[in-house]
Amino acid sequence: MAKYLDPRADLTFKKIFGEHKNLVISLLNALLPLEEDERVESIEYWPAEKIPDRTEAEKYSIVDVCCKDNKQREFIVEMQMTWTESFKKRVLLNASKAYVAQTKKGMAYQSLQPVYALNFVNATFLDDVDDYYHYYHLVHDKFTDKVIDGLHLIFVELPKFKPSTFSEKKMQVLWLRFLTEINENTKEVPAELLENAEVNEALEIVEIAAFSDEEMRSYDKFWDRVSTQRTFEEEIKEKAEERVKEAEAKAQAKVEQAEAKAEQAQAKAEQAQAEAEQQKIDAARKMKAKGYVFEDIAEITGLTIGQIEAL
Repeated sequence: MAKYLDPRADLTFKKIFGEHKNLVISLLNALLPLEEDERVESIEYWPAEKIPDRTEAEKYSIVDVCCKDNKQREFIVEMQMTWTESFKKRVLLNASKAYVAQTKKGMAYQSLQPVYALNFVNATFLDDVDDYYHYYHLVHDKFTDKVIDGLHLIFVELPKFKPSTFSEKKMQVLWLRFLTEINENTKEVPAELLENAEVNEALEIVEIAAFSDEEMRSYDKFWDRVSTQRTFEEEIKEKAEERVKEAEAKAQAKVEQAEAKAEQAQAKAEQAQAEAEQQKIDAARKMKAKGYVFEDIAEITGLTIGQIEAL
């Protein structure tokens, strides 16, 4: 029985999609928002050095697949193991740099070709959205059929992916199943993956037997770094949540103090009002006993004639 490595790791992802043109072509056609006449037919890899250096917070993303097709469109494929909000900006920066890098002195702007950035994210980052596939590009805010073709950013949230159909997006489902279901714990590969030529080839590439001892050490170190990074991020998240809870508790305490003071003030006001009313009644009784006219008593104390008569 064959044993496999996780295709999301740096080493394996590079071997599959950074060294086998037919597989990255299949992946691009399956995941990119391309019409039938826009499908990628052939590619040439270009150096990842064109991409800016990663920051410390983003070093667990894989920027290994950079290529250009026969139409001169450029493609950047990344696997992001952990999520940071700055990753979106880095994706935009990478795509923008690749777009600008096409310019040459005296060239016509209409010859610029679009850049597609395909990003697999092994984490959930849009908690309020159920979809796993997110496509960003330049569209008119009212007339969405009006598009400026240039930068295309695609983010795939792998944890949200659930295979549900093998119809029009069959290859998308198969590639995402490969990326999410195959790992060191895989005991039996689903028949659908084995029956597909491209995915089956990728499976053969990630068989453990195909890797040297040095490559296995590199593979293990990658996951150790990812685990360390996740632990670090969890600690930061927990501390942030604790600070939020402390701030909420302090705010709640202040609200309760303010409410208590308001209640005390209200009680004092009611007591003062009751005392004032009693003083009016006492004064009215005295004036009534001395024979004051009821109308005069009412004018002085503010009591009604009926109230005065009842005293």
